[in-house]
Amino acid sequence: MEQETYKIMEYDRVREMLAGCASSLIGKERAQTMLPTSDFDEAVEWIQQTTEAVTVLATAAPPFGGIFDIRPHLKKVKMGAVLDLDEITSIMSTLYAMRNIKHFFRDSEVEAPTLRSWARSIEILGQLERLLDNTVDEHGAMREDASVELRRIRRELHAAQAHIKERISSILHNAEYQKFFQDAIVTVRDERYVIPVKQEYRSRFPGIVHDQSATGATLFIEPMAVVELNNDVKQLMLAEQQEIQRILRHLSAEINKNSGTLAENCRILGDLDFAFAKARLAQMMEANRPELNREGRTDLREARHPFIAKDKVVPIDIRIGEDYRMLLITGPNTGGKTVSMKTLGMMVLLAQSGCYLPTAPDPVIAVYPNIYADIGDEQSIEQSLSTFSAHMTHIVRILKQVEEDDLVLLDELGAGTDPEEGAALAMAILEKLLQLRATTVATTHYSELKTFAYSREGIENACVEFDVKTLRPTYRLLIGMPGASNAFAISRRLGLSESLILRAQQLVKADHVQFEHVINELENEKMMYEQRNADILERQQRVTELEAKVARTKEELAKKKGDFIRKAREQSAAMVRRTRRESEAIIKELKEQFDDQGIKRRQQAIQDARAKLNEAFEKSRPGIMAQKGVGKAVSLKTIQPGDIVYVKKLDQKGTVLSVQGKELTVQIGSLHTKVKASACRFLDHAPKEMKAAAPSTSSRRQSNAFMQKTQTIGREIDIRGMMVDEAEVAVGKFLDDAVMAGLSQVLIIHGKGTGALRKGIHAYLKHHRNVQSFQFADITEGGTGATVVELK
Repeated sequence: MEQETYKIMEYDRVREMLAGCASSLIGKERAQTMLPTSDFDEAVEWIQQTTEAVTVLATAAPPFGGIFDIRPHLKKVKMGAVLDLDEITSIMSTLYAMRNIKHFFRDSEVEAPTLRSWARSIEILGQLERLLDNTVDEHGAMREDASVELRRIRRELHAAQAHIKERISSILHNAEYQKFFQDAIVTVRDERYVIPVKQEYRSRFPGIVHDQSATGATLFIEPMAVVELNNDVKQLMLAEQQEIQRILRHLSAEINKNSGTLAENCRILGDLDFAFAKARLAQMMEANRPELNREGRTDLREARHPFIAKDKVVPIDIRIGEDYRMLLITGPNTGGKTVSMKTLGMMVLLAQSGCYLPTAPDPVIAVYPNIYADIGDEQSIEQSLSTFSAHMTHIVRILKQVEEDDLVLLDELGAGTDPEEGAALAMAILEKLLQLRATTVATTHYSELKTFAYSREGIENACVEFDVKTLRPTYRLLIGMPGASNAFAISRRLGLSESLILRAQQLVKADHVQFEHVINELENEKMMYEQRNADILERQQRVTELEAKVARTKEELAKKKGDFIRKAREQSAAMVRRTRRESEAIIKELKEQFDDQGIKRRQQAIQDARAKLNEAFEKSRPGIMAQKGVGKAVSLKTIQPGDIVYVKKLDQKGTVLSVQGKELTVQIGSLHTKVKASACRFLDHAPKEMKAAAPSTSSRRQSNAFMQKTQTIGREIDIRGMMVDEAEVAVGKFLDDAVMAGLSQVLIIHGKGTGALRKGIHAYLKHHRNVQSFQFADITEGGTGATVVELK
């Protein structure tokens, strides 16, 4: 991209803001050298890295503390130099930080594949880390036990220093010398222990003078008795320094061996810190992730320039690149035209640098190969260029370089010269940019350009709003209408005489006045439609909320209704079963009491009672379709073969084959059955093209026999008192009949007893082809004395 663009957009300020969010010198360096990319895939990759950092930062901040820029130290050891203790301490701290960062991402549960892979690539140099830790302490001093030789030297040094202090202490406490001393203290000069002696007693105190006080009244004398001891201390201190240098050379050599790995780890730490600096900048600006595209589409809502305080900035909406590739912004001076254009340019640079955008959620922005900007006064005294010449020189350079899909920002196009010539030049430049298919945003004061935008495909007018009543700009960008100059209105508000204003209006061409009037009308209508749209949106939201509330209420009512019906049917079914058992017991007693006379009559009465009980039981049995109350009553006048009906007793849908009086022949799957019309519910008419086929005599006989069986089959079977073998035969036949009758659930009453019958029947049910599942019955149906079987 053009370097001039970075200067115009003040891109360096963004870098400084980003550097302020970095934690390490390496990260700050990355931020200060950041440049936007023109490659779409690279920009998407950078945005993804920032997104991962934002996600991680929302839970916990990585431990970037303790990271130093050790790259100069690595260069130093590569040249054979020896590092000092401070430099080695910096490397130790950075090694600890590398380990902490690696462990942080290893233990983090946040989904951040790119950052996690970077952290995984950090190589932990455990051996070097232990070596440095065993040599240098946390305060940056050489440890006493850094080496055996150093330990020996320091032990001897401490002993020699203690011996000196004892000898000097005995001298200080000698009564003969008490009056010689300025102060009874021991001090050090040139790394040798000395005693402060008064000047007048110099000749009477044997020793070597090393220093004197500022007044000359005190001499610092090394007593002759400790000269040799001080010499020993001096030699030990030199030996200590030599040993420390030897250790530092060894450590520097070890660091040099691992310099390549350390340099790569530093690069990874810099990348991580740089990514999290972008995440912190996004939090600071309250920014959102942009959606990048290659099609040149940009749609930013409530975009804020990052250099203007949030409490002062007026957010703007910018759209370009979909229906039009050129935006022509008009309006008064200081109205915000240039800021709007700079805001767009800054959003593009931020997005192509991998940063989030300070806009409303879900911003859409294009990736532009190049950005060219001509903004501001480029007048140059040294080059003898006027404002117009300076601008035109830059525009000529831009036109030579610009290509398709580039972004061009032009401020006050054609200004600084004759209005007619300037407007003509501006139109010619805009036409050229349209031909090149470059995305262009330009600002102007020329009315001719407003008309030019209306008459060209691909150009859209825009303006910065101005409040004539308060004589203040609102700084809002309005796309779709040109701005009026408002010169007459402003002059009238400022107190210019009405006669002068009227004369000025006479001098302006009539078509120009009409054009300004049209602009004002459009502006008023736009504001009115915006208000109406806001009202409609608010009403739509209220309607949506009410619809959702009604749907929830309806769902709750349907659920409650189903629960009530199910509970009522279960209770009625339990009552019928209980009544049936009591009736069977009574019938059994009656059989035993009566003689053979009237057997047929009693049996018929018993059979009728059983039929009524079965009918009551079937009515109480919950059916899926019956619960829903489907269909309507069957009309014998309109029912025809082929119509679809619901057979309530079988809880199934079927097709009418024929109508005989008040009875219907219905086909359910492969089953043909005769049922009363009153026992059915009408669902739907047959298709017009479908013709009912008459069933054959043999099929009618099969269906009649089958219907007799399905009409007599009950939902339960009582096998109490049977052996397991005969119970299996009875249950098998019962299950086959139940499947043919279309039952989905049956009840087997086996009693409790010893449990042998129950276990045998359960083992049989596990392998039966028609059994889907089985379980003990509800307490109201017999509990563990009965088993409910779900059929396939």
